[in-house]
Amino acid sequence: MWGRNVYDSISKFLQFQLTVNVVAVIVAFTGACITQDSPLKAVQMLWVNLIMDTFASLALATEPPSESLLLRKPYGRNKPLISRTMMKNILGHAVYQLAIIFTLLF
Repeated sequence: MWGRNVYDSISKFLQFQLTVNVVAVIVAFTGACITQDSPLKAVQMLWVNLIMDTFASLALATEPPSESLLLRKPYGRNKPLISRTMMKNILGHAVYQLAIIFTLLF
């Protein structure tokens, strides 16, 4: 039960972190190309990563396992850590966040 809980927590952590980092990189790159100045300076990017890492780490460490984890089949050894569904979620949330940020920026 604990092993499945750890696997699920790591998957959630990766999905959250990849979404935040994809958005930050695209905003910094696109903003620098269009406005000739990065909208996020290096120190601001570090603060974003520090804050997002802290919240994600707390969520990773504080979710207790439930009995329902034992009802599903275990994942195989060859299953990728980032599944197609996770990739769709990451890209979908990134597009949503980028739309809001670019609306505010431009």
